[in-house]
Amino acid sequence: MLRHRQFGAAKGGENGKVSAVRVPKTAELVAARIRRQIVRRELEEGDPLMSEAELMVEFGVSRPTLREAFRILEVESLISVTRGSRGGARVHAPNISVVGRYAGLLLQHSDTTLEDVQSARLVIEPPVARRLAEKRGAAVVETLRAHIEQEKALQDDAPAFAELCPRFHELLVELSGSQTLTLVVGMLHDIVESHAKLGLFHLQDPKSIARAIRSHEKLVDLIEASDADGAEQHWHKHISAATRLMLNAVGRKTVVDLFD
Repeated sequence: MLRHRQFGAAKGGENGKVSAVRVPKTAELVAARIRRQIVRRELEEGDPLMSEAELMVEFGVSRPTLREAFRILEVESLISVTRGSRGGARVHAPNISVVGRYAGLLLQHSDTTLEDVQSARLVIEPPVARRLAEKRGAAVVETLRAHIEQEKALQDDAPAFAELCPRFHELLVELSGSQTLTLVVGMLHDIVESHAKLGLFHLQDPKSIARAIRSHEKLVDLIEASDADGAEQHWHKHISAATRLMLNAVGRKTVVDLFD
């Protein structure tokens, strides 16, 4: 059974005033317990939670309290609930798109421009290309070349290629081995995804698609040759050029807009 924490005294606020300490609601404590199990992988993607009746006994709570906890976790995309005799709650692993959406809201509220978001990519991705060239693992080169082969297979299908192309950027960061950078870059890509579709208009003609593929191939060649300086410089130019095309399409001072 869940119990609220007991607090001996309220904390002192400004000017010596006593500020009230908020005690978490029971539903929040239930949600926190389930969330902890998901994050610690005690519950995996697709696992069903116990039935409502079993969870009510497990946590010592009422059905309305349990359902409120479910709503909290649903908003966080950590579970999905289906009703009916065969329904129930199933677990979902934390998803980067959820982080991206919330981060996007914060950026939009701060009137952050797309130029600012794209500038962050310039700070992150070229050094990642250098890092890959310095360690030059055979598996890294093989993975990147396999992705380029997928791009070539779709070069006659412009919309499909435009969807696949950004994945090359994410793959670079994933292969660097930095989980933190992978999260950040994935989040940035998710934030600008709708705007990027406008900015990828230049990938609608065969010449531009072929040019993009050659640029990807050149980067992989530089990585394979352990040319760290060349890899970093080339990828800086590549992202700068793509950013110019995108901003020319949507406007340099366009504010991140998740509701357009």
